[in-house]
Amino acid sequence: MLSVEETIVGTEAAQIPKQRGESLLETAVRYAEERHWDVFPGTWLEAAEGVQRCSCGEVACAAPGAHAARPDWASQATGSATVARRMWQKQPTASILLPTGRTFDALSVPETAGFLALARMERMELTLGPVTLAPDRRMQFFVLPGAAVKLPELVRRLGWSPASLDLTALGEGAYVPAPPTRYGSRGAVQWACRPTAANRWLPDAEELISALAYACGRDR
Repeated sequence: MLSVEETIVGTEAAQIPKQRGESLLETAVRYAEERHWDVFPGTWLEAAEGVQRCSCGEVACAAPGAHAARPDWASQATGSATVARRMWQKQPTASILLPTGRTFDALSVPETAGFLALARMERMELTLGPVTLAPDRRMQFFVLPGAAVKLPELVRRLGWSPASLDLTALGEGAYVPAPPTRYGSRGAVQWACRPTAANRWLPDAEELISALAYACGRDR
């Protein structure tokens, strides 16, 4: 698996050298500047009696330090590197969240199905977009916007009932945590397939759905 510290390629003309220990602020700015992804700061982790707890205050938070901090998060998201820098300067440890339904949607599957699908896609020589692996043991495959609307029909065409597979699409009104955001003590979000110049142009959901549905069917 690739490290979150690996280089994110900006353009075909230039590559940014690997920078270990890059801050959340620097990473958020790079996502906005180089990938043209909207970003917004989420919750963060705070030490309380030797335990890392979510800034939301919920002791049993399901995604400590890795969810939206306010209900109007959609209006807060920005594609401006300058605005992103300003937001993370106010709270340098805030998680990095990427809204879906704008420059990309995300197909979400369990980790075991995700790795099975990745191997199948490699054999099929499919072109992948970025893929994240989160500590909640789910993988998010970045695809062109519109996947959330098309997914149920695409699954039905393959002979599956949408409700029978643990395969969901995140579109407008949703978001994904981006590397190196941490989920409490459970670890950080990582790139299973990192952003590069080669995958700047995202695949359509139709290109990946067969491999993902097959993997989710095997994983039931």
